[in-house]
Amino acid sequence: MLKAAGAAAGAVGIGTAAGVGTAVPAAAAATTADGSFAHPGLLHTRTDLDRMAAKVKAGARPYTAGFAKLTANRHAQSGWRANPQATVYRGSGTPENYRILYNDIHAAYQNALRYHVSGEEAHADTAVAILNAWSGKLTALEGSADRFLAAGLYGYQFANAAELVRDHGDFELGRAKKLLLDVFHPLSDDFLTRHNNAVVTNYWPNWDLTAIACVLATGIFCDERAIVDRAAEYFKHGDGMGSVKHAIPVVHEDGLAEWVEAGRDQGHALLGVGLMGTVCEMAWNQGIDLYGYDDSRFLKGAQYVAKWSLGGDVPYTANTRKKGAIGGWSGSETASDVAVADPAMTRPIWAMIANHYTKRRGLSASYLTRAAAKAAPEGGGGDYGPNSGGYDQLGFGTLAFTRDRVADPAAPAPNPSGSATTPGASGGGGGVRPQGTVRPQGTVSASASPGTGRDLAATGSEEVVGWAAAAGVTAVAGGLLLLRRRGRAQ
Repeated sequence: MLKAAGAAAGAVGIGTAAGVGTAVPAAAAATTADGSFAHPGLLHTRTDLDRMAAKVKAGARPYTAGFAKLTANRHAQSGWRANPQATVYRGSGTPENYRILYNDIHAAYQNALRYHVSGEEAHADTAVAILNAWSGKLTALEGSADRFLAAGLYGYQFANAAELVRDHGDFELGRAKKLLLDVFHPLSDDFLTRHNNAVVTNYWPNWDLTAIACVLATGIFCDERAIVDRAAEYFKHGDGMGSVKHAIPVVHEDGLAEWVEAGRDQGHALLGVGLMGTVCEMAWNQGIDLYGYDDSRFLKGAQYVAKWSLGGDVPYTANTRKKGAIGGWSGSETASDVAVADPAMTRPIWAMIANHYTKRRGLSASYLTRAAAKAAPEGGGGDYGPNSGGYDQLGFGTLAFTRDRVADPAAPAPNPSGSATTPGASGGGGGVRPQGTVRPQGTVSASASPGTGRDLAATGSEEVVGWAAAAGVTAVAGGLLLLRRRGRAQ
């Protein structure tokens, strides 16, 4: 069982445009008394699941809208039947069948979540049957470099679905652990170590972040502390672009921090923010505060992406990264300006992040709350198009992460060092990745092209949330006007 996280209630709703503010100390959830990991304890704790069930039963908003979104999804039906494969392929030149895997995993997750909210055993049985089918057959992930994306994305998602039914009498727990440790985790860990034999900066942040999410989820699910520590350490100090100071290399005085992949495109930037939030949430639920690491650096980067995605102007420092294969072709690429953003584009990522910073931590995060309100009620896999990008997040944040403001000034301070074994001070240092020469606005240029046969990063391929409802229409309108004025000033 997890200790309740505590935080004094801070200003929520329409706050300052980008300010971080001052938080009352809050505690990340604790591990069990014997030092083992708490279960359930990935994206959802027992407290979270009980809250969802109680709120929906009471007809509370916006939980009811979030639950309606879940029950309407075709993946959340107890009639879903798995189609397990021995080998899953992702990438060009192979008989790609990875869509079967991610559809089945999302069906398992959605049925498991629906069971915890409604108590309907048929949904738990369906989730167990899907997961058991895959753990009994899948032996390998193959394909191009995209096999690493498959391992990372579907590894962390499989672990989260399995975590929700790990105590079910028919669930093959040992087999699920073996699948994660033998099939998903090795590829993700190898990517963080060798980056597919490429220059460490060859891959944009989301590649590292999928791997970190898989490694962390595997460590928690399988009760392997060394694996968890590996993920937390890479998040803080990893050499690749997915570690927090490389993904968010520049912090501005106004409280915003540049998300480096905003120089690539909006879709991948949203993916990266969602993945980093997933990593932070899973870590938090085991007593590791990556959300607050380095003076809440992730908050500043998420606020930046939220403002940009809502149509606001944000700065961007030209970033040049080396590309290529070790011992093979080489070159460089410069992103010189933030990409064009479409305010209509969204992913189910905002509720989790906004609720953490404003409800748990009492911080002002107005761009996050606006993005969360706009996206509500958040759906999940199957609600955001048929392609793989619509399945990169498990979603349903309005149901799962909307939380009441908590006030516990006596709560112990969090552990911003990110260590799963010993407390430490807030991280610092590490520096900022050197930036390239500024190029003409709005260009991404490459100085060299790969040779043929390379296997590198060719792809990457009615209700509102509580803040707006509490603020009232007049306050929201006034806040939005203020934000637009401040955006022009910046």
